[in-house]
Amino acid sequence: MWLRGSGALVSLLAAARFTLRRFTFAGFSGSPHGCRLIMASGGCEAPELKDRDLSYPEEPQELQLQGGAKSYGEQQPPAREKEQALIPASVPTSGRRKKRRGQIGERFVPPPKKRRAGVSFSDQHFAETSYYFEGGLRKVRPYYFDFQTYCKGRWVGRSLLHVYSTEFRAHPLSYYEAAARAGRLRLNEHPVRDLSVILKDNDFLQNTVHRHEPPVTAEPIRLLAEDDEVVVVDKPSSMPVHPCGRFRHNTVIFVLGKEHRLKELHPLHRLDRLTSGVLMFAKTATVSERIHEQVRDRQLEKEYVCRVEGEFPAEEVTCKEPILVVSYKVGLCRVDPRGKPCETVFQRLSYSGHSSVVRCRPLTGRTHQIRVHLQFLGHPIVNDPIYNTAAWGPARGRGGHIPKTDDELLRDLLEEHRAKQSLDVLDLFEGDLPPGLKPPSDLDTTELPPGEAAGSGLKNKEMDPLCEECRLVRQDPLPQELVMYLHALRYKGPGFEYSSPMPAWAQDDWKED
Repeated sequence: MWLRGSGALVSLLAAARFTLRRFTFAGFSGSPHGCRLIMASGGCEAPELKDRDLSYPEEPQELQLQGGAKSYGEQQPPAREKEQALIPASVPTSGRRKKRRGQIGERFVPPPKKRRAGVSFSDQHFAETSYYFEGGLRKVRPYYFDFQTYCKGRWVGRSLLHVYSTEFRAHPLSYYEAAARAGRLRLNEHPVRDLSVILKDNDFLQNTVHRHEPPVTAEPIRLLAEDDEVVVVDKPSSMPVHPCGRFRHNTVIFVLGKEHRLKELHPLHRLDRLTSGVLMFAKTATVSERIHEQVRDRQLEKEYVCRVEGEFPAEEVTCKEPILVVSYKVGLCRVDPRGKPCETVFQRLSYSGHSSVVRCRPLTGRTHQIRVHLQFLGHPIVNDPIYNTAAWGPARGRGGHIPKTDDELLRDLLEEHRAKQSLDVLDLFEGDLPPGLKPPSDLDTTELPPGEAAGSGLKNKEMDPLCEECRLVRQDPLPQELVMYLHALRYKGPGFEYSSPMPAWAQDDWKED
């Protein structure tokens, strides 16, 4: 009898607690993430999409099951913490509450997407466009491309108009205004037409552009060696190693992926775009780290060959002049006491009466080290488009004698190449020039039909109504103009040695133009 009475009492208390719990959850019905009272089942159901405030980020929904409440997607808190969690948001608590984003009247910024580290370019990237060959050049058909970036810290609190006018100066502001009207500028994957919008942390910016790439020499990339760890190629001159600046498909990485099916490669060292020769890639991150450790420990030997102006001294010459970067944008350097220490060993191989073939062994790895040291010695590379030009003055930089400031030097070099229509040699184009050297723009800013807004509706992908480059007629460079007489001849390290054939311009029977 007592047991039956006790059982009834326990049942009564349980029913009372359950009823109280149902009404406790019902009290949260005003919360967009609260549980909705389901009278029939006695449980709790997540709100349907139509009842949910989409301005809030998704959070794990709490499910009420028989035997008590359990949370989905997070650890069940202890009993005292559970009671604290059931207090409505309007009631102050002793702990600090995390501030919610997306309050009424505020622009919601979604959390940044997670990126998988170590993933290389895929077939989707390779299929963006195709190559064609003409006049001894490898060319890329124009294509549409999305430039994407997350809002940088220095942009927070500034308008899109300010960011595009100060950070992205490749195009005039009128282009970005026209692109916004055409729906080609997107903020958090939604078209944005009001450039006065203020940027927030984690904002995701996209800009659809009609992309033109400069041509490179049609000389093929030759495979020198391949095993389970590395791929070694003979890189042609004029082709960058990886996407940079205006180059994407006309790069060694993309050509190897598209034509040789070699993907997810890790460059083990760098070569200037105009430099040809031995280029090594690791197939895995482990191999890459091992060889980079050897580079840091100075265990690798590098040997280059070049053709320079005049009669180079017959004896071995060592240059230890420090090198300072004048412009990272152009990659312009010069000898300067404030520069970084470096060392190059030179040995003449032959002399033709006008120029010399010289072997170069850089013992350090500074930018343009061989080219800058040869200029300082008074024997610049014969066809070096940066360090053998009139912009350096009468002495052309010999002995470090440069009768102008760094700004004047950079301005004169840009003007010289702009006049020759050879800015591509500097990996630049007209939009990169300072205002005084930039040509006027004749951009057509008329609004596009909706079908042509993002470029996907255009039948001819090689012509675009907003693209300035489409209206320019550029003269193609000659293949020989894309070759600089500097070649990576040999790379040697612990357990390996790779070399390439001597280039034609370094042969004894080579005839100068």
